[in-house]
Amino acid sequence: MVHLPAQSDPPLSPRQTLPTMYDLPSENPEEPGLPDEFHGLQPLLLRQTFKPTHYNPEEIFIGADINLYYDLHHPNWYKRPDWFAVVGVSQLYEGRDLRLSYVLWQELVSPFVVVELLSPGTEEEDLGQTIQKIGSPPIKWHVYEQILRVPYYIVFSRYTNEIQIFRLVGGAYEPVQLTDGRLLIPQLGLSLGLWQGSYETIERLWLRWFTLSGELILTPDEEAATANHRAILAEERAILAEERAISAEEQAISAQQQAISAQQRAERLAIRLRELGIDPEELE
Repeated sequence: MVHLPAQSDPPLSPRQTLPTMYDLPSENPEEPGLPDEFHGLQPLLLRQTFKPTHYNPEEIFIGADINLYYDLHHPNWYKRPDWFAVVGVSQLYEGRDLRLSYVLWQELVSPFVVVELLSPGTEEEDLGQTIQKIGSPPIKWHVYEQILRVPYYIVFSRYTNEIQIFRLVGGAYEPVQLTDGRLLIPQLGLSLGLWQGSYETIERLWLRWFTLSGELILTPDEEAATANHRAILAEERAILAEERAISAEEQAISAQQQAISAQQRAERLAIRLRELGIDPEELE
């Protein structure tokens, strides 16, 4: 009797056996919160829609994932907010250069608003739930609340679509209740809220800036699309007006032709009546 070798199962592919992107959030195990794709797109949308009505663009600095140095006595200590905005400071460093980082003891102006995008590796620190280790830099929450004294601190999770907003009141952060789903900031003439839509061809719930009354502040692409749409509508209105003008002209010509035809018929009738010995004027 011949024994055939047992057929083994086909080998599993690396896709099935090796870690996925969810298992490998960062090439640096000490910094599991390094930016993912969402951390690139969301701050850009915030940047493009942050247009305070009370400040010129030259008086606004917006930072995204750059080092923020905050302690003169510990110049190497820093935090790296996912997004933050400073108002009342030069857009360029000393009015002439792009910044490599934001150094508080040189700028002398703290951020007005900070946004952190929750990641599994940074969630506890973002929400102030970690305890500072002896000899280590203070946690993020303490830096924003006690050292920088940032007036508004926003935390957004793309996993739960939950937005948590804290306002500095009497030296401590207090949760803020939204108004019509938005955070109203009269000092900036802006509001902040969630928006369901397509940004960079990605449809999802995004965090973005609105006017104080709740109107969308458009991105450059949205402004271009809106301008193009308005141009098309204007062209359509011009074509419609031209068609109406042509139609009115045609109606005027038709009316003129009808009047001429009626006059010609009247003249022929008058001639016929005279041939019959009847004065047309007497008939009138």
